[in-house]
Amino acid sequence: MATGSERSHRLSWEQALAWRMERHHLVHRAAPIDLVRVAGDLCGLHAQLMSSAELSLWARIDGLEPGALDEALWERRDLVKTWAMRGTLHLLPAAELGLWLAALGTHTGYGNNRAVTSVLAEAVAGALDGRALTRAELAQAVEQRTGSRQFGEWMRYSWGSYLKALAFRSLVCFAPGAGGRVRFTTPSTWVGDRLATWEPEEALREVTRRFLATYAPATAEDLARWWGVGPARARRMLAGLGDEIVQVWLDERPRWALARDVEHLARAAPPGVVRLLPAFDPWVAGASRAEPAALEPRYRERVFRPQGWISPVLLLDGRMAGVWGYTRRSRRLRVEVEPFDGLPAWAREQIEAEAQRLAVFLGSQLDLHWHLPSSPSLT
Repeated sequence: MATGSERSHRLSWEQALAWRMERHHLVHRAAPIDLVRVAGDLCGLHAQLMSSAELSLWARIDGLEPGALDEALWERRDLVKTWAMRGTLHLLPAAELGLWLAALGTHTGYGNNRAVTSVLAEAVAGALDGRALTRAELAQAVEQRTGSRQFGEWMRYSWGSYLKALAFRSLVCFAPGAGGRVRFTTPSTWVGDRLATWEPEEALREVTRRFLATYAPATAEDLARWWGVGPARARRMLAGLGDEIVQVWLDERPRWALARDVEHLARAAPPGVVRLLPAFDPWVAGASRAEPAALEPRYRERVFRPQGWISPVLLLDGRMAGVWGYTRRSRRLRVEVEPFDGLPAWAREQIEAEAQRLAVFLGSQLDLHWHLPSSPSLT
């Protein structure tokens, strides 16, 4: 790979995880006014569950008000809900949407390279221009415009498949729901003149920079899994940054980081911080699956569950040190915490404080329950 790999640096996992925590706003929390900036710094918020997207912000923002995310998304339109990395739902800053869509448009998967997608694209673009439609209304419009009942059925019942490709072509995003029904519109309708134009290859380079600015040190395989491509494509993405990246070594294995970040990486130190991260948090979604320093292999299946489910995790100085969950009943919030191994006293104190902070955010009284390693499991 033709990069700045001639310079090599050795780092510890403690340094790498501490640096990532800083980049994720998990050491020094941001202010509520920075909600959209935090979403951008994370390369988007995972939005399969909107409640998890809100709690990802709660973990990183001091003084976040309930409803602030919905206001930024549906009222101010500062965020956009659409299909993005790995073909999954994300919330992206409206001001950066053009960048992400230009890069996503280079995908050859998710149906984006099928001839039928171009036919659907023309019909959907005409149907959604300047308005929002429910899935049923969009399916009917596509059927009328194409004369194909099958195309209409695809829109009606094939959840997300062709819509992902159409989203990558800058033709579909989410609009506010109506009567409990999801609605769609076009990005240009939703964000107007904030939809900037990017050259696709430059957009792909910028997305690669942003990934490394948040998740480095990383391998090509890490980038491939996060972006939803094969390792060979990810290696080309890294090579496209040339001397902007350098090779660093963690546990005798080479990884990549932005050259501008290496000095900060080398100075990073464990912050002595515990955080409760929700299901599908960006930290976990972007984490390497194969690094014992980040998550011991024997606990991997506790975090990365079947059918793509990602558990809420207890993050201790960047290490996934347990799982947790909560249930609400009336005005009581039951928080259950299960460390994988023993915890130092300071960590338990911080977990109790974080659980109380969550109860305040959700307007509830806290019932905290511990499942220690010798106790019955949560899962």
